[in-house]
Amino acid sequence: MSSLFDLPFEEPGEESAAARPEPQREPVPEPARPAATPPAVTRRILTVSELTGRIRTLLEREFFEVWIEGELSNCKIWNTGHMYFTLKDGGAQIKGVMFRSSLARLRFKPQDGLHVVARAKVSVYDPKGEYQIICEHLEPEGLGALQLAFDQLKERLQKEGLFDSQRKRTLPALPRKIGVVTSLDGAAIRDIIKVLRRRYANAHIVIRPARVQGEGAALDVARGIRAIGKVSGVDVVIVGRGGGSIEDLWAFNEEVVARAIAGCPVPTISAVGHESDVTIADFVADVRAPTPSAAAEMVVSRKDDFCSRIDRLSQRVGAAMGNRIHRLESRLRALEARPGYAGTHGRVVMRARHAAELTHDLRTAMAMRVTAEVRRWQGLRRDLDAFDLRRRLGGIRTRLVAVDGRLSAAAARRRHAADARLRSTAARLESLSPLRVLGRGYAVAFTTDGSVIRDADSVRAGQPIAVRVEHGQIDCTVDKRRN
Repeated sequence: MSSLFDLPFEEPGEESAAARPEPQREPVPEPARPAATPPAVTRRILTVSELTGRIRTLLEREFFEVWIEGELSNCKIWNTGHMYFTLKDGGAQIKGVMFRSSLARLRFKPQDGLHVVARAKVSVYDPKGEYQIICEHLEPEGLGALQLAFDQLKERLQKEGLFDSQRKRTLPALPRKIGVVTSLDGAAIRDIIKVLRRRYANAHIVIRPARVQGEGAALDVARGIRAIGKVSGVDVVIVGRGGGSIEDLWAFNEEVVARAIAGCPVPTISAVGHESDVTIADFVADVRAPTPSAAAEMVVSRKDDFCSRIDRLSQRVGAAMGNRIHRLESRLRALEARPGYAGTHGRVVMRARHAAELTHDLRTAMAMRVTAEVRRWQGLRRDLDAFDLRRRLGGIRTRLVAVDGRLSAAAARRRHAADARLRSTAARLESLSPLRVLGRGYAVAFTTDGSVIRDADSVRAGQPIAVRVEHGQIDCTVDKRRN
């Protein structure tokens, strides 16, 4: 990875090197023979890193804080957020670095060719053995940092068209709901409320508190503008604060506030400081008010003035209508006085009577035609109803219901007759059933092969038989038989 300080320094030319005198060598006298051998001297050997560290320590201790004036060149901000640059004048140059935390506190944007005064400390960049300055603060020479930042932002926003008059919106004549973005502790909100109560007592005010001074005030004001722009029914927004120094008013010179005002969906009024104070918000807003009180006076007219204006307009409209009617009547009388107009009124009356008679005849004919068409339509409707499938299906459904009732009755009668015959047959069958006989105390004897024993001679002693009674069966063995 290449170093951030790979750009070469301006080296002296050959002429300056040649002009530099050579160091003179002093003649070395011939040493005398020592009487005895001197003791050995211990050499202290330093590494390059140790030497560079000692040089850096000496430089940082000696030049802990210096103010350096020069011209910026080779300014470059890396993706780490640090800025690397070269500070030079007519005879020398020195490389420098400004870390991200210090760069964020600058009010202006450093750029090549800008003459600045830097507060820094001198140090050494160990990997290349080059000395450099670590800058902690920059300010433009001959022009304040705040004024330079103001001019830079104004130029950039003007190029983007945020100051164009074509995008400026007009204020509503009588806003129903007024939004205010300012501090609750300042005098601006009290002045605005006082003026609105005096000029339009029933005005609906929506206040979005915001810090208007100090660290983070610009972000708070921008959030307040975006929030109040989303409130339903807000017709106009007043953004501002009371007077103060340029540092106190600097929140309204920030880009985030300017873009929030430009993106507000309703017209905005900038009311920052006094009449002599000018901020970026004044250029971006639709209307600039010199003071917060003047903004309140701009946003609404006095109620009585508004009513008086309506009355004056009503009187002017009434007078204009009266004059026009008078001119038309005069023109009509002039037309009536012409010779060709004689008898016109009678002809118009006769024509009107004839038109009335024709209108009556037309209405009578139309009524008769409509009546005839209604009777024809009713006849067609009756004919259509006679062939209406719904009615035919209704008759068929009625007949089906009647036939179904008769069929159900006949089936019931047939079922009852069959049931009666079945019961009679079952009774006769029951009376002839052998089980009926068994129920009276009789029994039936069977052989093992199922033959009914009718004669005692058909069995022998010791033969197994079965005896059937009304409830169950008895297995027996023949002991003896008797005829």
